[in-house]
Formats: sequence, C-alpha cells, structure tokens
Amino acid sequence: MTDIPYHFPPDLVGILVDTIPLLRRSKADTVGFFRACGVSERHLADLQYRVDSNRSSINKYEIARTVIARVNEDGDSGLRSRREIIRRVVEWEDFSTSWKEDALKAQGLVAKVRHLVGAKDSFVRMQHERDLERQERLRPQREAAAAAAEKRALRQQLRAELGKLFGMTDPRQRGLKLESLLNEVFKLDGLSVRDSFTLANEDGRIGEQIDGLIELGNQPYLVEVKWWKDRLGVDGVSQHLVRVYGRAGVHGLIVSASGFADTAVEQCRNALTQKTFVLAELREIVYLLEQEGDFAEWLRTKTRAATVDRNPHFLPNFDVT
Repeated sequence: MTDIPYHFPPDLVGILVDTIPLLRRSKADTVGFFRACGVSERHLADLQYRVDSNRSSINKYEIARTVIARVNEDGDSGLRSRREIIRRVVEWEDFSTSWKEDALKAQGLVAKVRHLVGAKDSFVRMQHERDLERQERLRPQREAAAAAAEKRALRQQLRAELGKLFGMTDPRQRGLKLESLLNEVFKLDGLSVRDSFTLANEDGRIGEQIDGLIELGNQPYLVEVKWWKDRLGVDGVSQHLVRVYGRAGVHGLIVSASGFADTAVEQCRNALTQKTFVLAELREIVYLLEQEGDFAEWLRTKTRAATVDRNPHFLPNFDVT
C-alpha cells in the first residue's frame, strides 16, 4: 500500500467514513480500530472520553470522520497510520464483527474501497513510470549540463594556475609547470595528449627532450613550450623545426609566453613548403580559458591559416603587434 496518495483524497475520505463504522459494532470498538492502526492518542483521547462519559453524544460516523480528518492533516507523522488504515480496510474479511444487518453493506463498501485504492495505486504507478521515463529522457541533458559545469570549473582552475606562473622566479620550475598546465588545457576539448618525454641516444644519454605531443583527429603535433624574457627569434624555434623535420607526418606547435620575433615567424613560414608549423602565444590560451573557447577548433583554425594562408603566426581575436 506504499503507492497510495500521500493524503487521503476527498473521495477516499468519504468512503472510509462510510465503511469503517460498519466494520465494528460499538463506538468503543471503532475508536479501538483506529488505535490499532497506530493513530496517535492525542487524536483519540477526547473521542474516547466522550464514548466513556456520554455515549449518546457521539456516533461511530463522527468518530471516523474526526479521526480521518486529523490524521489527514498530520503530514509525515500521520503517513504510517494513514497507510495502516487503508491496509486494514482493504484486507478486511471477517464481517462477523459487524451488525448482521450491516454486514452485506460493509462488504460492498470494502470492495468499493479496494477498487478505488487499486485505481489510485495504478494511477500513481503510471505517474511514477512516466516520471522515470521523463527522467531517463532528460538524463543525457543533465549529464551534459553537469559535464559542462565541471569543465567550466576546470577552466577557471587552470586559468588561476596559469596566473600564478607570472609570480614564479625560478625559470626552470615555471617552464615545467607551464608544460604540465598546457597539457591539461589541451585535454579540455578532446585533444589527445601525451605528456613531456625524453628520447635517449644509443649510449643511453638523453638526446631529445619533448615538451609534449597532442593529436587533433589523427594528426600529431609535436609541442614545444617556451617562457623567455624576450620574443623568440630564429634560435628559439630552430631546434623544434629540426625535430619536426625528422619525423614524417608530424606537425609542429610552439607555444611562447613572450611572443615571436618577425625573424622566427619568417623562418617558420619558409618551412611551410615541407612541414606545417603553428606558432601560438600564451595569451591566446588564457583568452580561450576566459571565454570558454574550444581548443580543438582554435588549433584547427591556426593550422588552416598556416597551410592555406601561409601564416604560421595567425592570432584569432588578437591584433598582431
């Protein structure tokens, strides 16, 4: 009976008031019926007193109407007793406790209660099923909203972490932290990321230090991250150009916190005849985090500018200065 309405609706109240007085012969037994259902004594004490002291001042129907009205107003505290009242009525089978002339009518009313409660339970179950169906239908939207909120919070966190780098005085630690943060940034929009790694020579000594590798679609980009005091010149980009030249099918991405000198941009433009090189500035990353931009689309736009317009230093949303 857990599916019955939270409160007795008016039609159910009416039929319960008509039915319960017929199930027991005496007024005291009617009060006892409700007591057995767990109804609080505060709802029964005055009625019991009237039955005991002045039996003619009250009838069984008034008792039933008064108690049902009281438990119907009890909210959470009356839920258990309301359900027990319903359960006892619909399961009632011994009509020998009724007056002989009331037994047949009592049976009919109990059957009516069963039918009414069954119909309401079916409605509640149907409504519950519809609610579950609606929840299931809306689940992808809720999950998408939750993912978007989580992603937005991560963007804000990464933006704050990048801001802290400007107060760091150790260039090496600052560079390592920037590499790590940029890898997390690129992961935001589905770019496959491989963190920094080293390649050793045949004698076991470190031959190359790679800041990172990202993939857009199936296209790998070898990443170089620089935080120098001045704009990167040819000497700041040439080593990475050599690394990319030595790998077939690989693009190059250089991220600089200090920008690029014209000589570096020209060097990379000349290299576009054989390889694709993309030059990015840290301020672009910060701007995209602030504006919740898409890093995959940002990289596609910059790559298109490099390959089609021969502009490796294209700065979306920025004036080149």
